[in-house]
Amino acid sequence: MGSDMAAPESKVIIVGVTGASGAILAQTALRLLAADERVARVHLAVSDAGRRLLDHELGVRGAIGELPGGIVGANAGKGVTAAGKIEALPNADVGASIASGSYPADAMCVIPCSMGMLSAIATGASTDLISRAADVSLKEGRRLVLCIRDTPFSRIHIENMLRAQQAGATIMPAIPSFYHHPKTIDDLVTQYVCRVLGQLGLPQSKQFAWTGQNAGMNAAQDEEHDEVQGLENEMHPSTRKVRSV
Repeated sequence: MGSDMAAPESKVIIVGVTGASGAILAQTALRLLAADERVARVHLAVSDAGRRLLDHELGVRGAIGELPGGIVGANAGKGVTAAGKIEALPNADVGASIASGSYPADAMCVIPCSMGMLSAIATGASTDLISRAADVSLKEGRRLVLCIRDTPFSRIHIENMLRAQQAGATIMPAIPSFYHHPKTIDDLVTQYVCRVLGQLGLPQSKQFAWTGQNAGMNAAQDEEHDEVQGLENEMHPSTRKVRSV
C-alpha cells in the first residue's frame, strides 16, 4: 500500500474469480494487492464463467496472460507498474504450482465466489484449479476467504456455506456496509475489499475503522454541517462572514 504500511513481508496470495456478479470486487482486490509492498506474488485463476463476467462487467477480455493488466486497468495509479507481480494461471491446469500443498502460498480468496464454486469447495471436488487450490488451502490450514455473491440463499447454499466454514474457510458475503457514510460505489467496494484483505492477514490503511458510535456520529455530523454551510454560502453570498481588517 505504501510507506504507511509495515515492512515488506513477501506474502504470496491466491485469487480466484468466478462467474458470480461482482467483477469490480475482484478488480479492486487485485489493485490493492498489486500496490501492497507486503505482497510479493499474486496467483490469479479465473473460471470460464469468470472470464465472461470480466468481459461483461469490466470489458476485460483477451488471452490469460493479458488479464492482470486488463483487470488492474489504466487508472489504478502505481498499481499498474506493480501488475507484473500478478501471474494468471489457466483454470484447467490442475498441475499448476498452487495446486500443491508443498507450494508456499500464504492465503487465498475467491472473489466473487459463485454458488457452484462454493459447492465444489465444500465437497472437495477439486475439478479445476480454483477449487483444487481452495482444497489445498483448507488441508494445509491456510486462510481461505469465500466472497459469495448470490441471493436469496437456498438450503443447499446455506449447508454448503456451513460445510466450508466448518472445514476452515471464512464465509464473507459481498454485503456492503453503510456506517462509514459512503458517497460512491467505490467507497462501498473499497471498504468491503479492505475487510476481505484484512481477513487474509493484510490490514489496509484505506479501511474505515469503527471507533465508537458517538465519535462516528460527531464526525459525520461535523462533515454534514460543513457541507450544508458550504451550500448555504453558495446560495446566499451575502451570508458569508467578512473578515475584519
